[in-house]
Amino acid sequence: MENIYVGLDIGTTKVCAIVASLSENNEINILGIGKSKSEGLTRGVITHIEKTIASIQAAVREAELQSGAKIQTVVAGIAGDHVQSFQSRGVIAISGAEQEITQADVDRLIEDTKKVALPSDRKIIHVIPQEFIVDGQDGVYDPVGMSGVRMEANVHIITGLVSAAQNILKCVQRAGVSVSDIVLEPIASSDAVLDKEEKEVGVALVDIGGGTTDLAVFEDRTIRHTAVIGIAGKKVTDDIRRGLGILSDQAEQLKITHGHAHLSSIMDNQPITVPGIGGRPPLDIDQRLLCQIIQPRMEEILEIAAMEIKRSGYQKHLSAGVVLTGGGSLIKGTADLAREVLGMPVKIGIPQGFRGGLVREIENPIYATGVGLVHHAIKHRQRPNIENITRTKMDGKFPTILKRMKGWFDEL
Repeated sequence: MENIYVGLDIGTTKVCAIVASLSENNEINILGIGKSKSEGLTRGVITHIEKTIASIQAAVREAELQSGAKIQTVVAGIAGDHVQSFQSRGVIAISGAEQEITQADVDRLIEDTKKVALPSDRKIIHVIPQEFIVDGQDGVYDPVGMSGVRMEANVHIITGLVSAAQNILKCVQRAGVSVSDIVLEPIASSDAVLDKEEKEVGVALVDIGGGTTDLAVFEDRTIRHTAVIGIAGKKVTDDIRRGLGILSDQAEQLKITHGHAHLSSIMDNQPITVPGIGGRPPLDIDQRLLCQIIQPRMEEILEIAAMEIKRSGYQKHLSAGVVLTGGGSLIKGTADLAREVLGMPVKIGIPQGFRGGLVREIENPIYATGVGLVHHAIKHRQRPNIENITRTKMDGKFPTILKRMKGWFDEL
């Protein structure tokens, strides 16, 4: 069978496995989508190992059936409000005979930027170069081949809890699959729904998932800021459940079918009947009442996203505005509310960049992270030295991910 690439999005409300292949013309074909209900996570972090393993197995099995391919290796996503990011800077001297900068020099510089004091329970997930400075000349994006004696780099470092990554690895491996890479979910989502022009002129991606809302700010083709907010669609469901005194499943169904996030956009105030619990009479409400429960929470999510965009320092640079994705963006009126709260252009982001297979099925914001993880797997297929896991040289070679993870953790 041709080479297949699999993204595994382990979310708070769903686990999603997406199987893709690459044609000879480098076109991506979606071969299978496996989805299962997720019950072992809280705000993007695994809190129940056995339930998570069962959800992963169910999603992988469904994706295998649909694609006819055996899944052996996946790229998994990581999220949760434990994720933190900050800027760092490194500097090295160029020592080659011609003083020409090589890829090895760039790698050495990236290693230098990692020399930051971190608590023992945190590790670096990604190091994203912002710009390189060669002999005082800034604004360099690819220094390989240039001549110079001193090279500096400004980088964006993303860290997460060791235990959170460890639990992802443990669950996926116990589900019978190996992990080739762990990627921050907002970075994955941005690969799926943003195009190069948006990333160049400046754009913020807000991915409203079940347990977390993920944010990534781009400008000049580079990620400038990332954040994971621990409030998302599940909180909206909880508000409906509490506000109306109904079951979680009923609240989720109400949100999906009749939910609206922007009161002044409701044109037709439809009556809604909710079945009673334990023999009680049915509950009669209308769409406006439901919106009055949903809108405050969606406003809160968007206001925290607005604060993060402001904190990034790139608020004035986002000519392409904001792209909303994730299941939460499917609540009617969310884009209108976001325009009001964020004060900039807003559009709903749909996963893109594939040519064949289950194209129509995958064009849905709920698959943004899974598709992005597939993009990441394809992009890094030629590069076994994965940038986002802390690298340690062993016997002059880059070790496999499991050996490298042992540098990360005391034990697996």
